[in-house]
Amino acid sequence: MGQTLPQRIRQVVQQRETEPIQFFKANPSVGASVANPFQKVTYREFWNKVQEFAVGLASLGVRRGGHAALISDNRPEWLVVDLAILSLGGSDVPRGSDITSDELAFIVAHADCEMALVEDQTQLEKLVNLSSLGVLRTVIVLDNSLGPHRRAPSSLQLLNFEEVLTLGRREKLKKPSFFDAEVSAGSEEDLATIIYTSGTTGEPKGVMLSHRAFLFQMERALEVLKLLPNDIFLSVLPIWHAFERAIEYIVLGGGASICYSKPVGKVMLDDMAAIKPTWFISVPRIWESIRAAILRKVKAQGRLIRRVFDFFITAGTHWADYRDKLLDRWPRFSPYWPWASRASAALPFALLWPVHVLGDAFIFRKLRLLLGGRFRAGISGGGALPGHVDAFFRAVGVLVLEGYGLTETAPVLSVRLLRRPVPHTVGPLLRDIRFEIREEGTGKVLPPGHMGELWVRTPQVMLGYYKRPDLTARVLIDGWLNTGDLAVATVRNELRLVGRSKDTIVLLGGENVEPGPLEQRLLQSDFIDQVMVVGQDQKFLGALIVPQFELMEEWARAKQISYMDREELLENPQILEYVREIIQALINPRSGFKPNEGIYQFKLLPRPFEPMVEVTASLKLKRNVIAQRRAKQIAALFNGHKD
Repeated sequence: MGQTLPQRIRQVVQQRETEPIQFFKANPSVGASVANPFQKVTYREFWNKVQEFAVGLASLGVRRGGHAALISDNRPEWLVVDLAILSLGGSDVPRGSDITSDELAFIVAHADCEMALVEDQTQLEKLVNLSSLGVLRTVIVLDNSLGPHRRAPSSLQLLNFEEVLTLGRREKLKKPSFFDAEVSAGSEEDLATIIYTSGTTGEPKGVMLSHRAFLFQMERALEVLKLLPNDIFLSVLPIWHAFERAIEYIVLGGGASICYSKPVGKVMLDDMAAIKPTWFISVPRIWESIRAAILRKVKAQGRLIRRVFDFFITAGTHWADYRDKLLDRWPRFSPYWPWASRASAALPFALLWPVHVLGDAFIFRKLRLLLGGRFRAGISGGGALPGHVDAFFRAVGVLVLEGYGLTETAPVLSVRLLRRPVPHTVGPLLRDIRFEIREEGTGKVLPPGHMGELWVRTPQVMLGYYKRPDLTARVLIDGWLNTGDLAVATVRNELRLVGRSKDTIVLLGGENVEPGPLEQRLLQSDFIDQVMVVGQDQKFLGALIVPQFELMEEWARAKQISYMDREELLENPQILEYVREIIQALINPRSGFKPNEGIYQFKLLPRPFEPMVEVTASLKLKRNVIAQRRAKQIAALFNGHKD
């Protein structure tokens, strides 16, 4: 196995030259109704383009140890650019096209980017309008939209993707051995990428990941996933995210193929029918949307069909549970052999077997055909897979392997085993990863069955946060990384994630949101006294708000609102609408916040958070305590029910 990602992929290219590596559409919005919508690229064609682009970049000044910003959503050129930069010993600094101008300015300057590769004119405009470009000297536009009138500061050199390829072809003729020599010179300790994630103060943190991190993960993930030569992965997640990026490296390392689609219901299902993928990698929110689309389709066929479907889903869920208990594929937190559990599962498993067979023959098999007919398994990551979604796919016979990781570990740490998936867990950690469940506060190592903070020790751990040794020292101690997640281990070392001890909120779509900056922004209103943003594993964010009661009551008197007590006042529609207007005025794209950072539901609390119990002496929120004590109120924000 090569020491760097380009070295490893160069080896695979030699074995898979004429096999497909990528499938993509010239028009990504076109569905399968158009004949042959996908274009195919072979491993050799792809690698030739990587070589040409790398040589072109070298002639433009990219050198070993340099940093290049890569601001783009998914497109076939992304992986070409990425591997070209890595082949030269450089590092890329990726973000998606939803990046704000403030974030872009910070990242380009903080990461010392001498070059930027942007997707289109929109991203180019963001860049050239920055007040300071730092050490940035060259910008390349990937979609070739760069016209003859190139408006940019005179200090910037502007090119498009094809121009760099042309330059590389010309230079390659002069130095035919240059590229291979550069690839061979790489080391596993070389920095591959700096991925910026939001910090607790709102300032992004640059996670430094080495080639070793990705290769360690690749080798062990391939042991678990058992890829086949004709496997095709359908890709819909943002490629700049650590999760999707690592998956694409694993696919290439295993000699399989990637097909690019969109996370849009009909387009995605049309693409599945056309390309017949064997794997689908996504976040919980998309798995939930697939389930919801199926239920809507069933509901539209009438009440009788829905009742029959619900019956078979319920029966299938119970049958899958009894099957897994019978096969000892159930989480075990005690060392004792589960004879009683297995024995008690045998009879109901047998009784439900004919019902399962009937449901599979007439309903579930048709549902599985929607995934293309060759589907082997899906992987869910980037957040907790809701139990009802997991149960649904187990019932219909679609294997979804829940995994776990974080950007600081490149990111995959664990995944359910393909041939022995244990539900209600994220599977065992990959081979050679050590872990400990430690008691919060004391650091005492806890045995299976006890909840504590998850610490890991693995070669795939980040090199640190770029230019932030202070932040690095908080989470990396003696080679151990504090993941910030609360977990329970089984006796077979599968993990069940139960929450987060750190503040970051992970939405159902896999987006990481730091609540601190949102809370600080909301506290700018005199009407809001205390606030805690919530939304872990939900579609959107909510907030628990303690209003400034004197101001609220003054406002109510001015509006001639009558009420019996404070609780009644907090439920008044005028009060609720006023608070909603405050939130929307403070948190919106104009003030620098992304759409997924909007507060869509809130609950006004009649009393402040309890001192020394829910808040510290310095008035810092004890988030875990508040989440436990106010679980019903938080749940009501997301299920539509009032407490």
